[in-house]
Amino acid sequence: MHKIELSYALTRLRREAGIRNPLIELLQAVRRDGSISGAARALGQSYRHVWGELKRWEAELGHGLIVWDKGQPARLTTFGEKLLWAERQAQARLAPQIEALHADLERAFAVAFDDAAQVLTLYASHDDALALLRDHAAGSARLHLDVRFTGSVDAIAALNEGRCTMAGFHTPPQPAPDSAFERAYHPLLQPGLHKIIGFARRRQGLAVAPGNPLRLASFADLARGARFVNRALGTGTRLLAEELLDRAGLAPATIDGWDRVESSHAAVAQAVASGSADAGLVIEAAARARGLDFVPLIDEDYYLVCLKSLLEQAPVQALRQVLAGSAWQDLLRSLPGYVPLRSGEVLSLSAQLPWWRYAKAKARAKRKLEPGAG
Repeated sequence: MHKIELSYALTRLRREAGIRNPLIELLQAVRRDGSISGAARALGQSYRHVWGELKRWEAELGHGLIVWDKGQPARLTTFGEKLLWAERQAQARLAPQIEALHADLERAFAVAFDDAAQVLTLYASHDDALALLRDHAAGSARLHLDVRFTGSVDAIAALNEGRCTMAGFHTPPQPAPDSAFERAYHPLLQPGLHKIIGFARRRQGLAVAPGNPLRLASFADLARGARFVNRALGTGTRLLAEELLDRAGLAPATIDGWDRVESSHAAVAQAVASGSADAGLVIEAAARARGLDFVPLIDEDYYLVCLKSLLEQAPVQALRQVLAGSAWQDLLRSLPGYVPLRSGEVLSLSAQLPWWRYAKAKARAKRKLEPGAG
């Protein structure tokens, strides 16, 4: 089995997300242009160099990469096509980890090269807008977000354990008492200790194949035999799936693929795009980015949270200013399914997540029922 080696380069502008590989870029250019000379021009390299590299890689890998028919357009062998497929699968599946690795490296070199740079460590549920925010904050405010994508529950736990300055999580608007969200978040958040900051409202729903061939219109329709792909325990989207399952009055066993999990919205959408699943619960942006149809199910609120004691720290203040700016809010609206949600404002925890009001109301009702009360 061939081994994988990772490397990185220092550059002023990151050209694209993900980890780049020269062989993959070479094969993509040949497939796109249909000739070695066209690929060489597109890559800014000589014909001789590209031809030599392809031959070198064929010898290294022990497989042909190009069908070398005289007088015919260059095309990839079956093995070459499989390499591109494997790379797409790996990039989609590992996108959160790759983004976290980028953030770690950028944090280190930001500190090394820019004395005025500020760094804010953010553990958060995977979200396309946060990846966009990281680049925008670095360019507009010299604020480097050390984003580590993890489940919402794990992100808040990391905040409480002092492993990050801020956490990102999401819920339906005004989540009901006794919901999956209250059971997960209520033990982790405390009014007076935590402060939440408005970020975005985003749309979640089912990613389905173009044309929606199974005619899925609701979460309950999954029980008609659709192959589902889920998110891992501890993620906010898994909580949403559990909540929608409960609302539909279904048991997990009725959903084919309930126990199959992927690590991100991108990986779920890729599973649907590849045909290995019929549907998955994702943000709209992930479905649209892969040319899939999208069945909207719910608009949810994405919040940032920090400890009250950290609210006045310079990086937190800088982030709030970025979020409140019109440049960021216009950029956010460019993502399918996203709109700003009081971005940058410090919000009342008990107003946005009103479980504590319910608890107080219960306590008052209980006192009224006690002997001698009133």
